[in-house]
Amino acid sequence: MDILRFYKLSDQKHWIRKISESDWRAGKYLAELLETGKLKQLCGESTEVLLLAEEESLLSFCTLAETDEIADSGLSPWIGFVYTFPEYRGKRLIGKLIDYAGQLALQSGNMIIYVSTEQPGLYENFGFTDTGMREMTIYGEISMIYKRYLTKEEL
Repeated sequence: MDILRFYKLSDQKHWIRKISESDWRAGKYLAELLETGKLKQLCGESTEVLLLAEEESLLSFCTLAETDEIADSGLSPWIGFVYTFPEYRGKRLIGKLIDYAGQLALQSGNMIIYVSTEQPGLYENFGFTDTGMREMTIYGEISMIYKRYLTKEEL
């Protein structure tokens, strides 16, 4: 298994196609944003798309971005578009991408990463704690905000 950084890849079209094959509406939206070059406009210029791949197969993906679906929160950076293909679920693969995203965030001087979710109990498994904050998303839904403190040992 390898972690790939989408914007450093020469075969981006292949990986966009793989992301678009997800059975999740937001995955298809991410593929569209990548195809049209609008992801960084929406989420910030430093946005990373991280792919967990095995040869040409995509197992899991997520983003590390300045902003996410919580508008004007003042919090940053965010883990977003978190997805694992059904046949690879239950193996904690997304944890590899979250850890890698944490390393990238630390290298940029951040000591906390955030995630917005409607699914309690999922992100605690990856070192996140509920901030107690409930915010309206850009889609008009209420979302919980979780945070994970980063340590230098993660580098």
